[in-house]
Amino acid sequence: MDTTEQFLVRAAASNNAEWCAAMSRSHGSAGRFGPQAWASPTRTPRYYPDAVTLVPGADPIALAARIDSAPGASVKDSFADLDLAGAGFHVLFEAQWIHRPASAPATASDLPWDVVGDSDALRTWALAWAEGDGSADLFRPELLDDPSTFVLAGRSAHGRVVAGAIASRSEAVVGVSNVFAPGGGPDEAWPVVLDAVHSLFPAMPVVGYEHGEDLAAALRQGFEPIGPLRVWLHA
Repeated sequence: MDTTEQFLVRAAASNNAEWCAAMSRSHGSAGRFGPQAWASPTRTPRYYPDAVTLVPGADPIALAARIDSAPGASVKDSFADLDLAGAGFHVLFEAQWIHRPASAPATASDLPWDVVGDSDALRTWALAWAEGDGSADLFRPELLDDPSTFVLAGRSAHGRVVAGAIASRSEAVVGVSNVFAPGGGPDEAWPVVLDAVHSLFPAMPVVGYEHGEDLAAALRQGFEPIGPLRVWLHA
């Protein structure tokens, strides 16, 4: 990993921790940033880690002490360099941080898009994201109060949400997560998402993380893998 990639991975990890913190705040959970990691002493929302490491070589014992490490706890090991097995964790999945430079060609989309601005529109967006799995309540109206969070919705000609994502702006990068297109998959979602992100933040690089087929789809849209991460789960 060269110096640029090291910087980008750290920026992506920090950005992702800030997004996890915003999501946790919307659920009334107050995590804290430390020199090595962001961590929440109380359980975070479903699908979101209880800690995110910010630097390589974080102390696993100190990290585990900052969270409720009962079964179900999870840690995002941003540099894939922790060993949490001794604390009762196992690797849930491995993924890659991804980066798309600000200089990459803009992606045009035929779909109109907007930034969700009220609770009713957020509920409509969340129902499209959840695709009937019962998890739409994850996205609460309090999330709209966070000035760095942008809920992006691509719409059909009739106004139906047919694609979307979350964009999280930080100092150096824009993070993209929760990319979806009901029934169509990420290849249909990414063009409208990148169109929106480029329009909102034309001078900022885009980062995120993906694995499996979702990673392959992101690479087809001009992203590059820049470093591994792991998510650990307490069994």
